[in-house]
Amino acid sequence: MDGLERPIRVLIAKPGLDGHDRGALVVAQGLRDEGMEVIYTGLRQTPEAIAAAAVQEDVACVGLSSLSGAHLELFPEVVQALRARGADDILVIGGGIIPDEDINALKNAGIAEIFTPGSSIKQMADYIRQHARTAQLPALASFVEGLDHIGIAVNSLTIAQKLYKDQLGAKEIHHEEVVEQGVRVSILRMGQTEIELLEPLHEESPVARFLAKRGSGVHHLAYRVKDIHAALQAAKTAGFRLIDDQPRRGAHGKWVAFLHPSSMQGVLTELCQPREDRQS
Repeated sequence: MDGLERPIRVLIAKPGLDGHDRGALVVAQGLRDEGMEVIYTGLRQTPEAIAAAAVQEDVACVGLSSLSGAHLELFPEVVQALRARGADDILVIGGGIIPDEDINALKNAGIAEIFTPGSSIKQMADYIRQHARTAQLPALASFVEGLDHIGIAVNSLTIAQKLYKDQLGAKEIHHEEVVEQGVRVSILRMGQTEIELLEPLHEESPVARFLAKRGSGVHHLAYRVKDIHAALQAAKTAGFRLIDDQPRRGAHGKWVAFLHPSSMQGVLTELCQPREDRQS
């Protein structure tokens, strides 16, 4: 699976004392409608403040707007401030009331393109897509280390344990009650595979509802990940439907989060990370 592109992040800024920002707001909303993440800094920003915000927000493009006539001074100062911060790979574009005779001077000063009145949002968005650097999000596969366990919902741990221990030679390595999830858990090991038996503690438990609807059987598949926060972000960016936006504590001290079955061919899927590996 290849890397996934983050949405392009754009900073829209109005340097100097220009007090009118209707056009900048229209551009900001238009670029959002084009699928970009847009930060608007507001009126009367200094070039240094704009450059600092661009670096802090990790944007790929800065869009400068000026109606005051100070573009020949202020736009190049933003470029210089970015270079001073080692951020000369950020694309800088400009717009507003810019006379044609000033455009070449601005481009020579490091402004990549100028969009004058009449330019469309699509023209701006297409230019940004073609010329702005894009960051890659690692795909979910880059975080998955393998199958961690198979979760099986059962009405009775005692009966299920007898089957797996006596007939299949499984050995119990852990058991506990996970009150927050309303289950009693027995983790069995068979060779290199772990099986997590789940018995509901009460009728309101999600496992109890699963049993009432489907009966005993495979409840979920769990995959071990090395960074559950990053894995969740990768899954979200890839369009997976998340049940958990943030990890929570699961059995055996693991940090867990679930992906909705609709995103995984009908299989409830758990991402889990051993407690000692969790990044703070």
